[in-house]
Amino acid sequence: MPRPLSDGSRRGRRLADLAIVVAFAALATTGVAAYATWRIWAQGYTDEARPADAIVVLGAAQWDGVPSPVFRSRIDHAVDLWKQGVAPWFVVTGGSADGDSSTEAAAARTYAISRGVPLEAIMGENRARSTIGSLEAIRDLFHEHGIRSAVFVSDRGHMLRVLRLASDLGIEAYGSPAADSPSDATVTARARATVHELGALGWYFLFGRESGG
Repeated sequence: MPRPLSDGSRRGRRLADLAIVVAFAALATTGVAAYATWRIWAQGYTDEARPADAIVVLGAAQWDGVPSPVFRSRIDHAVDLWKQGVAPWFVVTGGSADGDSSTEAAAARTYAISRGVPLEAIMGENRARSTIGSLEAIRDLFHEHGIRSAVFVSDRGHMLRVLRLASDLGIEAYGSPAADSPSDATVTARARATVHELGALGWYFLFGRESGG
């Protein structure tokens, strides 16, 4: 007849079981993160530009109406697509941060006009301070104007989240990343973008909203 385990033995067995569970959880988390990272950059290096109803450039930092280098690379790419005849509408997005004298949308509009896009071809939203906020506003704007499809322009690391959110909002969405964005010009920048996107995607999948940005 087997002897009953001592308290110490039972504790040891529970700790061993816990260690196994933690190890498997860590392995599973690592695998999910690795797959998500691959998906982020696979989408980021895919250019799906094609004829559509609109080109949407996602907002980024601006300084008193002057687009930051990251924002300028997005707008430049969107302008190039518009000049190629990809879509008749050029859509700008983005509100203002505390203390800003301009919105991201206004900065993008002014810069796009300086690059040759006529004012009458530009529409957008200028209140949102997050990606999902901009896309929700764009969805409503599209409904008002009968727009169904759009080519979205952002940084490579941002494209997967943008397209997932747009698709969930019922927009026929294609991605065309700004290939020369400083946001992924170095290993450090790409690593920072990856960590940010993993967190933002994870939050969205868990709670249906964004944690920010």
